[in-house]
Amino acid sequence: REAESFKEQGNAYYAKKDYNEAYNYYTKAIDTCPNNASYYGNRAATLMMLGRFREALGDAQQSVRLDDTFVRGHLREGKCHLSLGNAMAASRCFQRVLELDHKNTQAQQELKNASTVLEYEKIAEVDFEKRDFRKVVFCMDRALEFAPACHRFKILKAECLALLGRYPEAQSVASDILRMDSTNADALYVRGLCLYYEDCIEKAVQFFVQALRMAPDHEKACLACRNAKALKAKKEDGNKAFKEGNYKLAYELYTEALGIDPNNIKTNAKLYCNRGTVNSKLRKLEEAIDDCTNAVKLDDTYIKAYLRRAQCYMDTEQYEDAVRDYEKVYQTEKTKEHKQLLKNAQVELKKSKRKDYYKILGVDKNASEDEIKKAYRKRALMHHPDRHSGASAEVQKEEEKKFKEVGEAFTILSDPKKKARYDSGQDLEEDGLNMGDFDANNIFKAFFGGPGGFSFEASGPGN
Repeated sequence: REAESFKEQGNAYYAKKDYNEAYNYYTKAIDTCPNNASYYGNRAATLMMLGRFREALGDAQQSVRLDDTFVRGHLREGKCHLSLGNAMAASRCFQRVLELDHKNTQAQQELKNASTVLEYEKIAEVDFEKRDFRKVVFCMDRALEFAPACHRFKILKAECLALLGRYPEAQSVASDILRMDSTNADALYVRGLCLYYEDCIEKAVQFFVQALRMAPDHEKACLACRNAKALKAKKEDGNKAFKEGNYKLAYELYTEALGIDPNNIKTNAKLYCNRGTVNSKLRKLEEAIDDCTNAVKLDDTYIKAYLRRAQCYMDTEQYEDAVRDYEKVYQTEKTKEHKQLLKNAQVELKKSKRKDYYKILGVDKNASEDEIKKAYRKRALMHHPDRHSGASAEVQKEEEKKFKEVGEAFTILSDPKKKARYDSGQDLEEDGLNMGDFDANNIFKAFFGGPGGFSFEASGPGN
């Protein structure tokens, strides 16, 4: 009678949804009469409402041990198994219910739920092997609707989120599990994996070591720990070689590091950028551009890689590409330095679209006044129309064009003010200089001292 009184009080609290008090009274009933199956069944129901499924499972199992015909006990055991992710065991419990009561609609529905969970498990296993991590996350989300307390499903979801680069979500799932079970090796492994993929390799190693302390045979933690240590060592050795100016060795070490783990996107992006820097030092600019391109493919927010590639584009006179990269950088980080780099690239692009007077004269951009005069003398004589009077009309036209361009180039580069404006990328038309109106012959005559100062005929054939 005392035990029944405790049970009735427990039922009253359960009805009011005060599950903690209900739990206390059901416990008193069990302590008073430990062989009553319904008391364990009631306490199991209360623990399920509190989300304590593992404890609830123990009570449900005890209730059916005491009375194998206790339908609610089998239902609750099955429900606990399913909530904890053990769909096979859950199915057996629901089948036992249907043996006792073949019309039990709850057991019929729960049996379908258990089958659904088993199906999602199978699909997820296949998709994980295929590395279709998005689909695995989808399957685990569906399975967790029926198995909300299953750590195994949560861990698999978290691992896939980490492999998809969704680190905050993965960290959140793993942290929730560790709050309930601080020794969970799988959750420790996932925490480490997130740090590893975020290029916090030293901290990642600490979590992998901790996971291996809890589960020495944890294969994934063991492999990840080995990769993390190898990556850290190779990267540091590469950095050391670079600082010492041993670029060839640095290149080799960065290349070896890139072969360790293709899944570590963030670290590999940095390694590609580092190798790109090495290639730029070795003046292998196209290879440097390729490395930086690989870096931004892996991490499209990696400013350093864009800056390095842009500089290589500038060095190879690919100004449009340089402007595009500097624009990307400036949109992301609006600093004075980035603004100036963009402006410089835009000036060089503008300059590149005009005639290259230095190239026309065949001189360096730092050529002296005398070098410019010598170059003009040589090119003007080379392309003068009189020299090609016996050539075809097409050749004469081409040489006349070149002769005019040589005169243009000399007019600009021999005048310090015009040269300065040209070098800075400013429009020469603003000076009132219309290059279409000037006469190249006048410049030639002025340079060689008037009409009688030079004659191709007098120089003799072939000279």
